[in-house]
Amino acid sequence: MTVKTVGILGGGQLARMMVLAGAPMGLRFELFDPAADACGGQVAPLQVAAFEDEAALAAFAERVDVVTFDFENVPARSAQFLADRVPVHPSPDALAVAQDRLSEKTLFAGLGIPLPPFADIRSRDELAARVGEFGLPCILKTRRFGYDGKGQFRLRSAADIDAAWAELGGQVERTGLILEGFVAFEREVSVVAVRGLDGEFRAWPVTGNWHVNGVLSASVAPARLSPAQYDAAIGYARTLAEKLDYVGVFALELFCRGEELLANEMAPRVHNSGHWTIEGSETSQFENHLRAVLGLPLGDTRMLGHACMLNWIGEMPDADAVLAQPGGHWHDYGKQPRDGRKVGHATLRGDDAAQLATEIEAVGTRLQRAEQVAPAVATLRR
Repeated sequence: MTVKTVGILGGGQLARMMVLAGAPMGLRFELFDPAADACGGQVAPLQVAAFEDEAALAAFAERVDVVTFDFENVPARSAQFLADRVPVHPSPDALAVAQDRLSEKTLFAGLGIPLPPFADIRSRDELAARVGEFGLPCILKTRRFGYDGKGQFRLRSAADIDAAWAELGGQVERTGLILEGFVAFEREVSVVAVRGLDGEFRAWPVTGNWHVNGVLSASVAPARLSPAQYDAAIGYARTLAEKLDYVGVFALELFCRGEELLANEMAPRVHNSGHWTIEGSETSQFENHLRAVLGLPLGDTRMLGHACMLNWIGEMPDADAVLAQPGGHWHDYGKQPRDGRKVGHATLRGDDAAQLATEIEAVGTRLQRAEQVAPAVATLRR
C-alpha cells in the first residue's frame, strides 16, 4: 500500500486512537483542532486553527490524501470547503444531517425506522402546545451542538415549560430547538457499523450501554437481544448507511422498550460505545474506519469472546485494578482532569460471560465503583 496521509478534523481522543490504529498500517496523520492542547497532538502533528479558517483549511488539504472527523460539530461548510479539494469521508451531506436533530429524525421517519414523537419548536406557545400533545415527561433539546447530555431540558410538569424556555429559548435562532417525547426504555443499545467506499457493510455485535448524567458510563458486548431485535437493529443501521451513501464508521443509538426498538440518534464517527473493539474484536472500529475512508478492504468485525468498556470521567482511577485482571486493558487519553471530561477508559475481556462478569466485579470492588459496574455484571449473569 502506498503511504497515505489522513487528515482528521478534531484532535481529541478519537483522533488519537485512530492514529494509534493507523500506525501499524504505515499511515501518516495530520490533525486540525482549535485547541492547542488537543490530546491527539501528543501522537501526530497538530495544526491549531479555527474550523472556519479557510486559509488554514486550504493548507491542511494540501498535506493530506483524505479527510475524516473525530468530532461531528465541525461546521458542514468547512467540510464542504475541504471536499472541494480532497476526498472527505463521511461526506459533508451525511455530516450535516447528523448535526441537526430535526433533519436526523426526519430521515429516520422517512426510512421507516421507529422513533419517539418529535417536533420543531420555534416559540414558547408552540412548546406548550406540543407538550400537551406529547404528554409529560418530554425533553426540549437544541437541534445542533448538544452532546453528552448538554443542550437539553427535561420537562416533568407543566410548570417546567417556562423554565425550559428560559434556559433554551434563546437558542432558537442559533441552533433551533426540538421537542422529543420521553421513552420509558429499559435499556439503550448501539449498533457500531462501517461502510466502505465500495458499499460493503459490516457491523460489530450490538452493544448494551449505561449512562450517568447523560455521559456513557459502561458498555457490554454483545448485548442481550432477541434474534428479531438483533436483526432489526442491524437492518436499521444498514438502511441508514445506504441512504446516506455513508463511508466510514458510525453509531446508531436505540432505546429498548420490551421487544420494541426506537431510534435515538446517529453519531457520524467512531463512537465511545465501540471502544471495546480495540481488544475485543478481530478488527477495531478505528482500523476499519481508516480502511473504509482509504478504500481498503474492510476487516472482520467478529468478537473475541465477551467485552466490557468502562469510561473514566473527570479523573483517572488506579490502573492496577484493571491491569491485574487477565483480560484488562488500560487507555489513558493524556488529558488534564476536569469535571465531566472523558479522560480514559478500560476494556475487560473474557472468553465467556461468567468470566467477564467476575473480572468486572473485581475491578468495581477494588476501585469502589460497584455502582458503575453493577448493570454490566447483572446483564452478564442474567
